[in-house]
Amino acid sequence: MDFNQAQMTALEHRDGPMMVLAGPGSGKTTVITHRIKRLLEAGVDPSGILVITFTKAAATEMKERFLRLAREEDEKRKQAEQRAGGSRTGAEKPFFGTADPGPRRREACGTSLEAAGSRVSFGTFHSVFYHILKWAYRFPAGNVISGEEKRQYFKKFLDESEMEVEDEAEFISSIINEISYVKGERLDLKYYYSQNCPEEWFKKLYDGYDEMLKTTGKIDFDDMLVMCHELFTERKDILAAWQKKFKYILVDEFQDINLLQYQVVRMLALPENNLFIVGDDDQSIYRFRGAKPEIMLGFEKDFPGTKRVLLGTNYRSTKEIVETSLRLIEHNKVRFEKKLEPFRGSGRPVDFRVFDNPGHEMDTVAQSIRAYHDAGYQWSEIAVLFRTGANSGLMAERLMGYNIPFKLRDVIPNLYSHWIAKDLFAYMEIAAGSRKRSDFYRIMNRPNRYFSRDAFDTPIVSFDRLKSFYQDRDWMEERICDLEADLRAMAPLKPVAAVNYIRKAIGYDDYLRSYAEFRRMKPEELFETADKLAESAAEFATFVEWKEHAARYEEELKKQNQEEREETKDRVTLSTMHSAKGLEYPVVFVVDANEGIVPHHKAGLPADIEEERRLFYVALTRAKDRLHVAAVKERYHRKTDVSRFVEEAGL
Repeated sequence: MDFNQAQMTALEHRDGPMMVLAGPGSGKTTVITHRIKRLLEAGVDPSGILVITFTKAAATEMKERFLRLAREEDEKRKQAEQRAGGSRTGAEKPFFGTADPGPRRREACGTSLEAAGSRVSFGTFHSVFYHILKWAYRFPAGNVISGEEKRQYFKKFLDESEMEVEDEAEFISSIINEISYVKGERLDLKYYYSQNCPEEWFKKLYDGYDEMLKTTGKIDFDDMLVMCHELFTERKDILAAWQKKFKYILVDEFQDINLLQYQVVRMLALPENNLFIVGDDDQSIYRFRGAKPEIMLGFEKDFPGTKRVLLGTNYRSTKEIVETSLRLIEHNKVRFEKKLEPFRGSGRPVDFRVFDNPGHEMDTVAQSIRAYHDAGYQWSEIAVLFRTGANSGLMAERLMGYNIPFKLRDVIPNLYSHWIAKDLFAYMEIAAGSRKRSDFYRIMNRPNRYFSRDAFDTPIVSFDRLKSFYQDRDWMEERICDLEADLRAMAPLKPVAAVNYIRKAIGYDDYLRSYAEFRRMKPEELFETADKLAESAAEFATFVEWKEHAARYEEELKKQNQEEREETKDRVTLSTMHSAKGLEYPVVFVVDANEGIVPHHKAGLPADIEEERRLFYVALTRAKDRLHVAAVKERYHRKTDVSRFVEEAGL
């Protein structure tokens, strides 16, 4: 295999720290696998090599890539020996093409590259640290809490507490991520300002979860990091044993490392500091997990004498795509300066278009996808990338309408199963004549009318019975009459008019504002969901038609999720920018390139804007041949600006 000079410098590096800056499509995985091969050929004990990745899938893929390489090399060696006049056997064989290192090393490593490679350790941070803790503390099997156990604990907490949360699944995921961030950064709760709820509630959630872990004898992934750091700090003998075992440490996607992971790896690499890190600070997109490009930028200061090499040749994308992405990322200040060159020649210019509204945007993208397929592209060679999963629902609806098969790299939130949709539907059901208690439970205090659940004491609700329950409180009877009047006013309205009446006349938007304040959200986040629902409702003449459409869409989504398991099927990929990292497609559509979406409206600080720019850079660099970027002029009948990143990229 031919390597460029930068790749050769990286894979031939032997001892001491090295930082490999790997631009998009620069062959970093090839460099890592061939570096392992070179170490083994030089006689390094395979059990002393540790390769760390961030996901189990990445660790498995890395190991499989290396073992495939090893098998190919072994086969080449056998063929060469046969051509040279017959194969030698056993101890007579050259050890990986080098001088025989002696019986002890040969016995340790085996007689083939594949056999030796099978003893190299590949794992995630969590699996490596758990192995260390299990050895030190003799942990029993099954003591690591699963993701589902976590979710069930927080669900039970919410059910038994006075904390009322509408978006329960989303809230629980956010709390789990936030607790992970607090642990990973080793933050003091006394000085921590929660991003998801009032501090007193976050402290109750955090302390309750911590107490549950202690009571059940469980640990979570974040505890592993803390415990490993504490173990190495307090037990120098145990640290020394692991330092002696792992002489060579390779870390992939180093830009994703958090502070605690970095501290443990630094301890493990001592005293030789044979630490080989590969990553791209321009693709650091996980600040919410504690990853910061500053860690990678400070590596050379922490490890004096570090050798640095830039894998600056992009083998993936055309010249136009590479140059467009570079113009964008050069606006970031916190980064290594890099000169990246495309290996491939020129292709088609990057296409940027502005559409009147999201409906027009998604229709055109769907039509373009079909045109690419008619021109000979496989569906699987095409991807549509979004800043957040919440924006992908409209695209999914359009692809269903055009009968284009697609697969989801993220779960598309079903707009019609959102709690706001359920509230609006409940209002309309009651206006249409429903008297089911469950419908009244949804809307009785949205906005707050001070209704008690006890007032709805029968499965079928009667307004006369409700008035009787509150007969000694005139002001409550007045509220009941107001609700009846609002429902009568809504009954003849078309769906979109009914949605607007609920939001403005009844005061549902005021309820959303108060809930957003409790959840530490911007009200606009909730208003956007209500706006999407209003936009959908505008396409239907009656509530029955709208409701039937929502049911069909839900069934189609379920069908798509079922078919996900059939990996062989040819489908267009719908993905968030985060989930697309590490992937590549001949044709990529980056949609919704508008201010407030990318950069996200939550991004206020300069560091946040730089992270958003890196995320957009990741999206652009997924494209191999054709790149389309799309924005809209207005969203929900309000003017919206094209993302600043579009101009920065020179589009």
